[in-house]
Amino acid sequence: MYSSNLTGFILAVVSSAFIGSSFIIKKKGLRRAGVNGPRASVGGYGYLLEPLWWIGMVTMIAGEIANFVAYIYAPAVLVTPLGALSIIVSAVMAHFLLDEKLQRLGVVGCLLCIVGSTVIVLHAPQEQSIDSVIEIWELATQPAFLLYTASVVAVTLVLILYCAPRYGQTNILIYVGICSIIGSLTVMSIKAIGIAIELTLEGLNQAGYFQTWIFAMVAITCIITQLNYLNMALDTFNTAVVSPIYYAMFTAFTILASAIMFKDYAGQSASSIASELCGFLTVLSGTAVLHSTREPDPPMITDLYTPLSPKLSWYIQGSGEVWKQKDEDGSPKFITVLRQDYFK
Repeated sequence: MYSSNLTGFILAVVSSAFIGSSFIIKKKGLRRAGVNGPRASVGGYGYLLEPLWWIGMVTMIAGEIANFVAYIYAPAVLVTPLGALSIIVSAVMAHFLLDEKLQRLGVVGCLLCIVGSTVIVLHAPQEQSIDSVIEIWELATQPAFLLYTASVVAVTLVLILYCAPRYGQTNILIYVGICSIIGSLTVMSIKAIGIAIELTLEGLNQAGYFQTWIFAMVAITCIITQLNYLNMALDTFNTAVVSPIYYAMFTAFTILASAIMFKDYAGQSASSIASELCGFLTVLSGTAVLHSTREPDPPMITDLYTPLSPKLSWYIQGSGEVWKQKDEDGSPKFITVLRQDYFK
């Protein structure tokens, strides 16, 4: 059991490194694509022709495959929190490659996410043994999880059809919320598929059960939805903020879904549950700190009359012959020399 958890742990760490890198590579591709056509945040799909975006996509797929295999060897409540490592990777890479500055408090926020995730992992419950996909189907069709699934579908439809068109460009929780809520169903489906593959490799063929294919269709549908709205979130908001908020919400909903479906916490002591709760609150605190240090993304220039910056001030040097325009946030200076007789 512990050897299995160790394998899942290693795979989850590798997965986080790939996924964290993919955020940055994909965003660079989205930026390039946005120069020549409509941005993904307004419904453009020009990024599909951008090679850099596809490199990021391949990197994310590699990370997701490692994550998929990790779910075969370890419970979701152990694998999912380790996604905090992708926050560190994406935040550091964004600092150097995208010029999205990570403040000192942002570093503290990342550390809080790691500490909280470590506490969650140390107190994660052991996974129950499952012998067939039929058992997973029985868990998925129990009234409590059916109610959760119905709630997820209803909330997602409201976010997609009502909230996204109105508030998606200004509220980061809309796009990220869609990814996170749908993501909890993705993990449950992938967990079921992973167990089916493991049992099949052991000689117990699970491909003959229609339930296996239902789980596969649910997983594919949810993954496509997640990728679409994750692209929108990355193209609209700062990567260093998208990553931790996505992680926190995704982890919360996944742990909730896993607790309902697999009853992970049945038999857990009160102290272990309390420790996991404290760990999760620590992660949430870390994401809040990161959010407070967010640097707003520069506005898109849509025409020649759009101002270059909302933070411009003017200084008069010497006798007034030289006027200097300086961006208050430390951007490059623009100098204009005006002749005195210009004002005569």
